[in-house]
Amino acid sequence: MTIKLDSDFEVIDARFRQLVFPNVHVDKLYTGCRWAEGPAWFAAGRYLVWSDIPNDRMLRFDDTDGSASVFRQPALNTNGHTVDLQGRLVSCEHRGRCVSRTEHDGSRTVLASAYQGKRLNSPNDVVIKSDGSVWFSDPSYGIDSDYEGDAATSETGECAVYRVGTDGGPVERVAGGFVQPNGLAFSPDESLLYIADTGATHIADGPMHIRRFRVGDDGRSLSGGEVFAESSAGLFDGFRLDTQGNLWTSAGDGVHCYASDGTLLGKIRLPEAVANVCFGGPKLNRLFICATTSLYAVYVNARAAGRPTASSAR
Repeated sequence: MTIKLDSDFEVIDARFRQLVFPNVHVDKLYTGCRWAEGPAWFAAGRYLVWSDIPNDRMLRFDDTDGSASVFRQPALNTNGHTVDLQGRLVSCEHRGRCVSRTEHDGSRTVLASAYQGKRLNSPNDVVIKSDGSVWFSDPSYGIDSDYEGDAATSETGECAVYRVGTDGGPVERVAGGFVQPNGLAFSPDESLLYIADTGATHIADGPMHIRRFRVGDDGRSLSGGEVFAESSAGLFDGFRLDTQGNLWTSAGDGVHCYASDGTLLGKIRLPEAVANVCFGGPKLNRLFICATTSLYAVYVNARAAGRPTASSAR
């Protein structure tokens, strides 16, 4: 007899049952945000940092005692975050119109703020490759109004995806042809880069999908870009992959889990639209979920995909 799952889970493909537990439910950890985004897990301290963009603050959840507090305010309307190879916080700043890094001493280093002499729009989400390079999306959300940044006109004239070295340097445009590029993540072996396009926010019948690109042997060029998955509920935004290559993505009705072959396996249902997710906890098997006003978490039978060694990565 198949043990019934909690109503938080919806099984669409039988493989999803191997990724969730029948005795587990979703926990609400915090509420009070206007738009929760950009979770990043700090393993050494066992805490999570995330953004509350319109309230111009970053929040911190302490996994050791379950408390939440303000991590930084004001915060330049930061959106997405990640942790680099040295354990430093890397952030996308809407109001700063840049990608910055918080050093171990608390000082701020700007890694990327312009492309070919033109200011970036409003970096949105960011991922670190095993060679230390920083890859980020640059839609216009932070300059569209004063709600999540400062209203301004785009200087680059497009919304694209860029790459920069770990210590800054020239910003490279690695992918274009998007309406609003958003979340991005590498496959476990870094041979693929997935990028969401949430262009339906700006044009009628605009994109609501995730595209998949192949990473060249040089580790920096991209090819392909076919649609990997179309959203059936709201928009895909931020997402992460597990060690098996399954993709856990935000959506309008919760978190959707896709197999590497593009099959929708199942959903984690939530009462709020989800913006972003990340794996955390001591075993990296707890999925933290930023959903509109709240931070949620749920244990799953999957773990965060680790970075391959630089020598084995493409």
